Amino acid sequence: MKRGTTVDATADDWTRRAAALRLAGAHHIDGSAHEGGAVFAVVSPRDGTVLAEVADAGAAEVDLAVAAARRAFDTGPWPRLAPAARGRALLRFADLVEERRADLALTVSLEMGKPVRDAYEVELRALLATLRWYGELADKLADASPHTTPEALALVAREPTGVVGAVVPWNFPLTLAGWKIAPALAAGCTVVLKPSERSPLSALLLARIATEAGLPPGVLNVVAGDGPVAGRALGLHPGVDVLAFTGSTAVGRHYLRYAADSNLKRVWLELGGKSPNIILPDAPDLDLAAATAAWGIFFNQGEMCTAPSRLLVHSAVAERITEAVVERARRLRVGDPLDPATEMGPLIGPDHLERVRGHIRGAVDAGARLRTGGEPLPAGTGGSYLRPSVLDRVPADSRLAREEVFGPVLSVHTFDDLDEAVALANATDYGLAAGLWTSDLSTAHRVSRALRAGTVWVNCYEEGDLTVPFGGMKQSGNGRDKSAHALEKYTDLKTTWIRL
Repeated sequence: MKRGTTVDATADDWTRRAAALRLAGAHHIDGSAHEGGAVFAVVSPRDGTVLAEVADAGAAEVDLAVAAARRAFDTGPWPRLAPAARGRALLRFADLVEERRADLALTVSLEMGKPVRDAYEVELRALLATLRWYGELADKLADASPHTTPEALALVAREPTGVVGAVVPWNFPLTLAGWKIAPALAAGCTVVLKPSERSPLSALLLARIATEAGLPPGVLNVVAGDGPVAGRALGLHPGVDVLAFTGSTAVGRHYLRYAADSNLKRVWLELGGKSPNIILPDAPDLDLAAATAAWGIFFNQGEMCTAPSRLLVHSAVAERITEAVVERARRLRVGDPLDPATEMGPLIGPDHLERVRGHIRGAVDAGARLRTGGEPLPAGTGGSYLRPSVLDRVPADSRLAREEVFGPVLSVHTFDDLDEAVALANATDYGLAAGLWTSDLSTAHRVSRALRAGTVWVNCYEEGDLTVPFGGMKQSGNGRDKSAHALEKYTDLKTTWIRL
């Protein structure tokens, strides 16, 4: 591949490419650009510069997008295509995304601060895998014909639900969009996607690529705007049949209310997390456990719903593990996301930086010990950079121990026996993910069953592929992304009973 188009390129290569990148800010409705009226600025957390002026959707633009999706579903070809044809369309879409991979990765890096290497190798790899997996799955699903009496024939069919409203956050703008749109499109639904107002540019580019790949007009629409206006309009819209949301628990409650106040649309929520990572003395590799704990909390600047933000470590190995994580935090390379050598970029913006620092200050005031970090990088970059932070002696009832921080901040807690560890792990309103490190097979099974979490990783963290579902328990939400189970959100079961 040519130099300058992949992460083999240098920081200068990526910077030059960024200067030449043309970031279009129009909505994508019914297969074409729609400027709208008002605009808002998308500011890069890298250096505080304005990347683009983006069309700001109000109720009128949401109406246009939903109407386009409704026409495409009610009278267009997409739901009526053979599943294999929809699958081929998704595979063509993936191929064109692959061709534009560098531009998409660069856009993600500029708009939300993800290191460009991670944007290219992780974010885009996940999007491509998702589009291809559902493209290949589209014609592998079967309806059912249950055995009944000899005088009747029963048929149970899965039919596409209709218009899907998808609302996704800024931390993984393309991965999470892919987890929504790929199964919805494979099922035969049409989609109106609202990305976060902090990271709309990559989603708008993705929609243009979808049209270039041959998706019919109205099948995938993207409107940019904030949650209180555009998100609310989508949640309340009577033309939306299903609403799929990833974001905070507080905003998820709003979407449930919007559904109750409108057409009782189904609402699927993937919400926050405060994930525990339990390390026992018999972990097969304590050094690997410590390295993974550090990687997990600092990857993507800690702006990750599954981040293992609570390290629960047995007192026998607590200091060894904590010191290893602290040392890794101090060595972590924080800086310009366009430098492929950067390991952690900036937080999403100055407001979020101050919020995260407030959590750290509050924990210290409550009695926690700051082992490293807590301070922003020296002024002069114009970006929102924070040093990776580790705190121990964190009170179990403190805000840091109970609330989602969404930043590179690790709270360390110790325990003396397994029952105490499980109780600490479950002492949260969230239930998205958890980690466990042990060499004992029985312990692995018993603790995994006891943990109230949608995903439990044993002797690893953030592993998996498209074959397994992803989602949470308790206030971490409902429904599942990924795997064949995701199609359940976007299909209706229809029974046909024929008397013979």
